Amino acid sequence: MSTELLAPIMFGSLIIMLLIGYPVAFSLAAVGLVFSAIAMNLGLIEFQFLQALPVQVFDIMKNEVMLAIPFFTFMGLILEKSGMAEAMLDTIGQLFGGIRGGLAYAVIFVGALLAATTGVVAASVISMGLIALPIMLRYGYDKRLASGVIAASGTLAQIIPPSLVLIVLADQMQVDIAAMYKGALIPGLVLTGLYALYVLIVSIVKPAMVPALPPEARTLREPNGSTGLPSLLLLVGMGAGISVAFNRMYYGAVPTEALDTRIVASGLVGMMGSFVLVYLNKGLRLRLFGQVAERVSTVLMPPLLLIFLVLGLIFMGVATPTDGGAMGATGAMLLALMKRKLTVNMVRQAVRSTLKLTTFVVFILIGARVFRIAFLAVDGNLWVEHLLLSLPGGATGFLITVMVLVFVIAFFLDFFEISFILVPLLMPVAHKLGVDPIWFGVLLAVNMQTSFMHPPFGFALFYLRSVAPKEVKTSDIYWGAVPFVGIQILMIALVLAFPGMAIGNKEKGPETLSSEKAGDVLMNLQQPEAPAAQGNTPASEAPQDDGAAALEALAREGAASQ
Repeated sequence: MSTELLAPIMFGSLIIMLLIGYPVAFSLAAVGLVFSAIAMNLGLIEFQFLQALPVQVFDIMKNEVMLAIPFFTFMGLILEKSGMAEAMLDTIGQLFGGIRGGLAYAVIFVGALLAATTGVVAASVISMGLIALPIMLRYGYDKRLASGVIAASGTLAQIIPPSLVLIVLADQMQVDIAAMYKGALIPGLVLTGLYALYVLIVSIVKPAMVPALPPEARTLREPNGSTGLPSLLLLVGMGAGISVAFNRMYYGAVPTEALDTRIVASGLVGMMGSFVLVYLNKGLRLRLFGQVAERVSTVLMPPLLLIFLVLGLIFMGVATPTDGGAMGATGAMLLALMKRKLTVNMVRQAVRSTLKLTTFVVFILIGARVFRIAFLAVDGNLWVEHLLLSLPGGATGFLITVMVLVFVIAFFLDFFEISFILVPLLMPVAHKLGVDPIWFGVLLAVNMQTSFMHPPFGFALFYLRSVAPKEVKTSDIYWGAVPFVGIQILMIALVLAFPGMAIGNKEKGPETLSSEKAGDVLMNLQQPEAPAAQGNTPASEAPQDDGAAALEALAREGAASQ
């Protein structure tokens, strides 16, 4: 067998095993071990290279960045089980219920809030499917549109920080998680706006599909029967005024801080100011705000404050994402305790679900490390590099090809599998073509978001099917998701056409490839730094070793551990 064919055969073998249905982690490890044996038989590597596997396992266990996954997962599960989603959907649904598509707007808005608190698609989709879908059907919403809105809004947890996919992508790309969060914030908000715009268009073209709530169903009113909208608008206006004043006073008339950081920091101050105003109004009996404004603030302010506090400290560099996740988990438990919803059984369920997800991620990552070692041994990194660098169109051709490839693969694999298998193979090529890693990461995140809505294999569709009423057919859920998949494709095109959405606020220019070797990027290894005497060589001029050099260093690590 020609050694040049080993890499494509190895990659094809993995795809076949995944399509057959074998677990991803075991498929990765099995293919890696089999082709390691073949490489040893052909004399490409020696057995001592496999001695580095225990080192790789411990390297994964020591990775503090990945601690953000269980922290944010636990935070979201506690908030979801404490009834936060139900209260927000009910309150916002009442506020928007008087207009066509009001319930759909409420689902989109709550989906964005749940995305910023849970970071878990399953929790968002199941919560809104149980709470909102029966209500939307009861008041005459089209089955397909209602299903599509819920499934699409739940997948916002993929792109809006603190998304788990952003954590995994940042780890695999070896970039700062906070920078990835900042890059994804504006595209996530724009995508939310596009969902709402679609509902608006439907409400104009086909109003019967999204009727307004009847007057008897809108129970959120003042004691005198009024809507309470003026006092609510006054509260929102005062909060916005506090945010603007803080932004001007703290950042100056010509701010140099990134836009996303200013949005989060100013939003945090505005939320805190609004919360204080409501309680002062109630305590001093000022009668500035009515009961509607007080209820909205009581329901929405606590989770919003937690969101802005966690993201604000991360964006301003006060806390790392791991620290922010720990703080968010603690804050979620305090909120549940304040609502008297914190029970031992609820904490036990949240811990169990968090443990399952974290174990799933770690085992896939271990399998991916085994696969990469063997893939390096058969010069798989060179095969992928030559294949992608030969595409016409340079960086643009590379990005378009990768987006199409990921979109198709997302029919069969979820974002964890794509992140651990494909991303490390694509990053060296992206670096060589000068593609900004944050921009590339946001593009991948938006693209992989479609993996949850692809009929017929989208996980969000399965989650919704498991809780949808019997009158909603599976075909209704599938067809309802199609327009939102189209919106996400439009979002990918927008981020491609306007990279400033993701990187326009960066203080530094686009990142370039550091002195890490291509093999190191593939294997996500932490190599020892060069001696100080050699530190004068610029990163751009540092020699790029091939996979053999990385394997030699890997073997030294394994031998040293024995």
